[in-house]
Amino acid sequence: MWIPLFILAIVQGLTELLPVSSSGHLVVGQSLLVQLGMTKPLTHSQMLVIEVALHAGTLGAVLLFYHRRIVRLVRSDWRLAGLLVVATIPIAIIGLLMKKYGDGLLQSPLLAGVMLLVTATFLLASRRIGETDKPAGKLSVWQAILIGLAQSAAILPGISRSGATIVTGLACGLRRDEAAAFSFLLSIPAILGATIVTLPELASAEVRQAVPLIPLIAAAVVSMLVGLFALWWLVRWLEKGKLHQFAWYLYPVGAAVIVWQVVAMSAGG
Repeated sequence: MWIPLFILAIVQGLTELLPVSSSGHLVVGQSLLVQLGMTKPLTHSQMLVIEVALHAGTLGAVLLFYHRRIVRLVRSDWRLAGLLVVATIPIAIIGLLMKKYGDGLLQSPLLAGVMLLVTATFLLASRRIGETDKPAGKLSVWQAILIGLAQSAAILPGISRSGATIVTGLACGLRRDEAAAFSFLLSIPAILGATIVTLPELASAEVRQAVPLIPLIAAAVVSMLVGLFALWWLVRWLEKGKLHQFAWYLYPVGAAVIVWQVVAMSAGG
């Protein structure tokens, strides 16, 4: 279990913070590991626990990278804190609905491939957005809700959470570094909420037997370290106006996943 978990941890650390969709890459990565015989097929509950643990690792990366901004939020920047709360409401509602009615949909590699193409398209469109100097604290309430809705779309595998929220933030007039800061600060309550919701499944005997705790913790640490590097890289690319260049990675990857799944379905009859 160690090697597959570490592979998924590296994938998570890179793809959660870069605008390429960690959910899509994890769904595809897990399917490939099963096909290569490196791991047994996991149940949805088992895979969900792995995803939450790896997301906790990238959450640690965000907390370390933005620790000064977080301290300022707690001490004095109450308007921005309020906007983050408002922007979290859509993901809380949609996340609970998807958990109740749409869990199976979230494990489809074919859907992930299609949504990777969608992510690539709106990243490419971001190059048409002009640069401004608006800080995150100057967002309106409706703009914060709009960014929150963009985050909710990332429940679908293949839609990048960071890509969707950063591009929407730029469209709302945010300065590039502020769009990134709002995006990643917004991820904190979303990841914490997903962790809390998943706690009962984490405690189940089925999950504990299939996903040992020590390798899971080690994988979360790997995810955090890789995530710190990815976040540092992304902020610098964003400041240079290169966000759209990630589209040139996503288009061939998304197309390859779709072809792989269509061929697999055809072979399966």
